[in-house]
Amino acid sequence: MPIDPERPFIPVRIAVLTISDSRKLSTDRSGDTLVERLTGAGHQLAARRIVRDEVPAIVEALETWVADPGVDCVITTGGTGVTGRDVTPEALARVCEKDIPGFGELFRWLSFQSIGTSTIQSRACAGVARGTYIFALPGSTGAVRDGWDGILATQLDSRHRPCNFVELMPRLREGERQA
Repeated sequence: MPIDPERPFIPVRIAVLTISDSRKLSTDRSGDTLVERLTGAGHQLAARRIVRDEVPAIVEALETWVADPGVDCVITTGGTGVTGRDVTPEALARVCEKDIPGFGELFRWLSFQSIGTSTIQSRACAGVARGTYIFALPGSTGAVRDGWDGILATQLDSRHRPCNFVELMPRLREGERQA
């Protein structure tokens, strides 16, 4: 997809949330991969955190960042599978006002190119919460690469044509009741 060099690049302030019962910052390769890619693309790491695979912990982290004017976007890694401990999509459902169903559909299509039918085990998803994008990726480094390289690198680039998520950011809160 084309990048229009005539348009200015607008860095997005991105928070990275790893959802895992076992990882620490020192062993969080998927989170590291995300941070390397987003900063390498010129975006700003707004925050980073690891929480357990528990809906209340995930919701609390997401709500904190959604309320923070210094965070434009949250990307999570982990907890999108089908086991009993995988609860990231359920947590997003409690926080997001709008789903972005095409994100998960496109992610699984891209992932199919790498891992075949095993991609059906992913519940990658995305949504918008009070003007903040939230994207949930699986916890493997391969899935993070597929999600960033195949979707987010261009959709979070203000120069991408014909359209991108960044140019919609000023309009995400349209229709909210004004106090």
